[in-house]
Amino acid sequence: MDILLKEVRKQFGEREVLRGVNLHCKSGRTTVVFGLSGGGKSTIIKLIVRLIEPTSGEIFIGGESITRASPKRLNEMRKNIGFLFQSGALFDSKNVLENVAFPLEEHTKLSRTEIRKIVCEKLELVGLRPDVVLHLFPDELSGGMKKRVGLARSIALNPRIILYDEPTSGLDPISSDHITQMIRHLQAELGVTSVLISHDIKESFKAGDDMAMLLDGRIIEYGEADAFAQSEHAEVHQFLEGKGEGKIALL
Repeated sequence: MDILLKEVRKQFGEREVLRGVNLHCKSGRTTVVFGLSGGGKSTIIKLIVRLIEPTSGEIFIGGESITRASPKRLNEMRKNIGFLFQSGALFDSKNVLENVAFPLEEHTKLSRTEIRKIVCEKLELVGLRPDVVLHLFPDELSGGMKKRVGLARSIALNPRIILYDEPTSGLDPISSDHITQMIRHLQAELGVTSVLISHDIKESFKAGDDMAMLLDGRIIEYGEADAFAQSEHAEVHQFLEGKGEGKIALL
């Protein structure tokens, strides 16, 4: 399922963060978005799921405009989108079973037995043993396990799109690599379209198929990972070579 942003602008007060973004996230592939630090972190993926509204422009998912969708249709479209927040965004008062089951309870009429079965399947898909983690609470999980539980919840409804907001943030190198492997595994297993925002250059290139560079509110470079790495844009070189003196970072 393709995602297409056409001339998308977003303004917060007097500050215009996006100034006509055009971006094509291709079906079944993972697109990584780079950009300037402080340039509106996560704005693009929040717009894709319509957690916030664009100032102007349009966003299409599978050829259908999500920006024009009615509230009822928007709710239906969101069922096709999984969102992994930076922190995992688990409910502290709910155990793993209850956290992963939440979207199933909210959007389906499945029985408790059916929901439990699906929860166990999703946990196994992200590399967690249900018999070990099912009744644990978030404060009993490591950072990497929280991300995996959050990922299991994001795929509970079998979405066709997954949005990742800094999935490896705060994790050690081994846990980061495991999360990257999960991203690739889910893409292959479920055939999902993914959009990845991350500060981890190494893991981003391992996870991504296509790369986009956001600068001054516009996409200045876009292409497959190998071609992106050979970009002639000075800003892209600056980022990839780590010569930004702290100014260049992932959006």
